[in-house]
Amino acid sequence: MNRIRQAAAALRSQRAPAPGAATGAGDVTGPDVGPGAVAGVTGAGDDVGPGAVAGVGGATGAGDVTGPDRVTGAGDIAASDRVVGAARSTRSGSAPRSPRVLRIPTAVPWRPALRLFPALVLIVLALIGPWLAPHAIDIPVTGPYAEPDSAAPLGGDLLGRDVLSRLLAGGRELVVSALIAAFVVTALAAVLGAVGALRPAVGRIVDRAADLLILLPAVLGLLLIALSWPGGGRLAIITAAVVLGVPYAVRLIASAAAPVAASGYVEAAAAGGEHLWHLVFRELLPNLRAVLLALFGLRFVAAVYLVSTAGFLQIGPQPPAADWALMIRENGPGVMLNPWAVVAPSLLIGLLAMTVNLAASALAPQIGRKAVSLR
Repeated sequence: MNRIRQAAAALRSQRAPAPGAATGAGDVTGPDVGPGAVAGVTGAGDDVGPGAVAGVGGATGAGDVTGPDRVTGAGDIAASDRVVGAARSTRSGSAPRSPRVLRIPTAVPWRPALRLFPALVLIVLALIGPWLAPHAIDIPVTGPYAEPDSAAPLGGDLLGRDVLSRLLAGGRELVVSALIAAFVVTALAAVLGAVGALRPAVGRIVDRAADLLILLPAVLGLLLIALSWPGGGRLAIITAAVVLGVPYAVRLIASAAAPVAASGYVEAAAAGGEHLWHLVFRELLPNLRAVLLALFGLRFVAAVYLVSTAGFLQIGPQPPAADWALMIRENGPGVMLNPWAVVAPSLLIGLLAMTVNLAASALAPQIGRKAVSLR
C-alpha cells in the first residue's frame, strides 16, 4: 500500500507544471496544477506565475508570451528551438532535415528561335524569289501539264511554263499585301480599342460600328470594295482586308484593355493630369504586347486567306501574272496530269499562314504562371 502511494505521489510531481507555466483549455487542471499555473479562464483569485499570460479560455492571441518560464510538453516546440530551414530541430533530438529547394524551370533559349525560323525562311524566300527563278515566268519551257523533268523540276502549267519559277515569283505580292493589311489592322484596332477603354462614350460608338461591319460577309465585302474601285488592284484588296479586319480586332483589344484601364496606375496617371495619348501609348498599350502580337498573327492569317481569295476570283492579279492563288485557279483543270501545279502553291499558302502565326506567338511575352517543382 505504501508503494502505491509513493508511485502516485511521484506521478503527480511529474505531471505538475513548473511555476509560471500557462495552460490552455485542454491542459490538466485540478490538484495536478502547480502554483503559478493558469487553467481555463483566469479569475481574480487565480495564481499566475511569473511570465505566464493566459487569455480567456486559456487561448492566447497575438500577445502570447513564450519566455523562459513557459514549459512545453514533449510534442511542443520551444521558442528557442524553432528553426527555419536546415536548422529545424525538436526536443526529441531528431536529426536536422535538409531544406526544400524551389526549382523554377528556365525557358530554353533556342525554342523561340526554332519557331521563328520557318516563318523567316518562307518570308525571305517569297521576297527574293523572283531573283531566284531559273526561267522567265511567261515563257513556256515544256509541254502543257508536263511531268517534272530536268528542265522543269515541278513540271509545267497549262501553257507549259515552269511551275517552280512561277512559285518563286508568285509569293512576294501575297506576303507584302498580307503584312501591310495585318499591320494596319493591328495598329488601328490598338488605338481605337485603347481609346474606347479609357473613354466609355467613344467605346460605345466604336462597338456599335464594329457590330454593323461584322455583319458584312468577307467575300461580299471584298467584291463590293474591289469592284467599286476600278483599277485599284492590290491597293483595293488591302483596303478590303483592313475594313473587314478592324471590327473583329477592335472588339478583342477593347475587351483586353478594359481591366488594364481600370487598374490603379492608369487611374493615378489620369488623376495626375496626363493627357489621353500618353495614357494610350505609355500606360495601356505597353501592357498589351502579348495580345497585340497574337492579334497580328491572326490578322496576317486572315489577310493571307482574303488576298488568296481575291487572286482565286481574279479580282486582283490578272494572267499572266505569277500569283499562288491565281496558279490554283488556272491549273485546276489539269490537276490529275500535273498535281504539283496546284498542290505546291496550296501548301505554300497554308505553311505561310501557319508559320507566321507560330512566330507571332513565340514573340509574345509569357504571362502565365510557371511550374514550380519541390525537391
